[in-house]
Amino acid sequence: MNEIYLREESYKIIGICMEVHKILGKGHSEKVYGDALEYEFQRNEIPYNRELRYYIA
Repeated sequence: MNEIYLREESYKIIGICMEVHKILGKGHSEKVYGDALEYEFQRNEIPYNRELRYYIA
């Protein structure tokens, strides 16, 4: 089985996502979850880019 790429970082990000969902629950708009994740990423000093556009040829 392959190793998880950036294991500690991956677990931290997944944990933050689960915590945000646990606090907010279901049924909110994508923007609400995105704002909450952005806040948590900033608070935890996790670098990110929000809603990047990728062009596929």
